[in-house]
Amino acid sequence: MYYVKNIRDGKEITDPTINLAIEYHLLNNVVLDEPILLFYINEPSIIIGRNQNTIEEINTEYVEKNNIHIVRRFSGGGAVYHDYGVFCFCFITQDDGDSFRDFGKFTEPIIESLHKMGVEGAKLEGRNDLLINGQKFSGNAMYSKNGRMTAHGTIMFDSDIEEVVNALKVRKDKIESKGIKSIRSRVTNIKPYLADDYQFMNTKEFRDRLLLNIFDVDSAEDVKEYKLTDHDWKQIEELSEKYFNNWDWNYGKSPKFELVRRHRFSIGSVEFKMNVAKGLIQDIRIFGDFFGLGDISDVEEKLTGIKYDILSINEALDDINIKKYFGNITKEELVHLIY
Repeated sequence: MYYVKNIRDGKEITDPTINLAIEYHLLNNVVLDEPILLFYINEPSIIIGRNQNTIEEINTEYVEKNNIHIVRRFSGGGAVYHDYGVFCFCFITQDDGDSFRDFGKFTEPIIESLHKMGVEGAKLEGRNDLLINGQKFSGNAMYSKNGRMTAHGTIMFDSDIEEVVNALKVRKDKIESKGIKSIRSRVTNIKPYLADDYQFMNTKEFRDRLLLNIFDVDSAEDVKEYKLTDHDWKQIEELSEKYFNNWDWNYGKSPKFELVRRHRFSIGSVEFKMNVAKGLIQDIRIFGDFFGLGDISDVEEKLTGIKYDILSINEALDDINIKKYFGNITKEELVHLIY
């Protein structure tokens, strides 16, 4: 495995619009003979899931007042808050056809490393969360493109949990589905659970120790590394401007909708917003924190312009691989939700 440092001109990058561009560049343009590992720490920011409606996920007034970055990623899942007490890990590898949605495969090295540092209760639970004592300290997501895939996640090491509460709007159905009354009781930092020898660490020192554990070496000099070239940085900057530093990508232009259908399934929330005129679906957008392989606009296109009735919706979805786009739910469940 190769490790990539997000350092340019001797300075570590904390701009999320660049860090996510590095990740996307490594997936699309850097093919090595072994998997790639990337770590990064972002300035205060909210990273939005690929299929989420940005405005409904954030506390806009608070975000603007505190200059918090809003950046949409390519993977599904829910919105997450980053600050200097959170670090992100990213594994990039070939898509072998069996690994997508297998979060255990990619979180296992993280969990094993945490166990070595005294966090013995850390484990994967539910779809994609790492928990200790029932509290979440890491959320994970994936996306795939051109036979390669990214599995990435966050670790709350020493984050300001009050800022998480202030910056995000957590839906009532998401909290209730987990049997928990508040986000404060649901999340935790991992630092208090570390063994005494590691309590002195800051986020960067913890990240560096985790890196040595994953590579099973005693010195950073023994970590196999891929160094980003000037050509890499040029492509990274282009990706940042095209996507992650682009308002249309991060927020998107969306018309007002008259019909809203939303439900939380085991695979996550799915929401249909529609305008229906003269019995036809004129506009439709699909949102949610589900994990899909395909571009959800394919499904939106199939449903646009059809009659708003059960038969037409059924027929439109006949050509759609539901599991590919949404995960493990049935066509019947989707039809019932839409109509």
